[in-house]
Amino acid sequence: MLSCARCVALALFGIVAPGIAAAADLPAQAPPPTAPAVYVPPAPDWIVTIGLEGRIIPAWPGAADKKLGWSALPLFSIRKEGTPPDFFGPRDSFGFNIINVGGVFQLGPALQFINQRKASDYAELNGLSDVDYAAQLGVFANFWPAPWLRLRGEVRQGIGGETGVTGDVFLDAVVPIGQWTLSAGPRMTLQTTAATSPYFSITQAQAVTATAAQPNLAPLSAYHAGGGFYSYGAGTQVQYTFNQTWAVHAFVEYQRLTDSAADSPLVTQRGSPNQLMYGLGATYSFNMHPLW
Repeated sequence: MLSCARCVALALFGIVAPGIAAAADLPAQAPPPTAPAVYVPPAPDWIVTIGLEGRIIPAWPGAADKKLGWSALPLFSIRKEGTPPDFFGPRDSFGFNIINVGGVFQLGPALQFINQRKASDYAELNGLSDVDYAAQLGVFANFWPAPWLRLRGEVRQGIGGETGVTGDVFLDAVVPIGQWTLSAGPRMTLQTTAATSPYFSITQAQAVTATAAQPNLAPLSAYHAGGGFYSYGAGTQVQYTFNQTWAVHAFVEYQRLTDSAADSPLVTQRGSPNQLMYGLGATYSFNMHPLW
């Protein structure tokens, strides 16, 4: 009986053992498939341009040709890598594009600062009132009817020394020639009374005081300056780009005062309607990875 039981056990083992061996040889089960990762394209780098521009300007609005002052202007712009740099004209306000339709139409904020006028700094102004610093805030719009022609308009509201509205219209032909970029075109400016009057109006008391303070200069008479067509003129700029990093530029701008501003005794007796501005600047560009 023992022997038969052993035979039965051996027979059962012979049947089960191959199955156990086969199960041991099965490959490990693969993990369940996962959903493919969503592709996120790399964010483009930004190209930041910074610079500094020095300017020789009229000592005050309406000053004579030989009465010159100076100012320094920081330069800044930012654009996506792969897009061409924006053209910046000498009389453009600081701004950046909020709307850019294929490089043909651009719209954005405009900001410009106006220097103070201190009557004690120049004999021609002694006896007149000081005019404080002013900021002009508004909007600009660029229209490029052709790749080489830009029409720009600005409307700005004054805050501080003058509180009027100023409107500019500039037309520039922009022509790249190798590493050079040449630009030139006409300009026109309009202002309301609140923007023009602080610089060109003279009260009766100021006329008496200014005339008595400087008897060697032409006398001044009372005058009220109004708004309207402020000036017209033209400008030209040349830029040389050394490489993708460095560029330099220089410009000359001519502005002819007209109408109420040009008729002020401060201009006709002690100044000039011809206003010239010269500038020289340099810029440095570098890449910056996006912060978000």
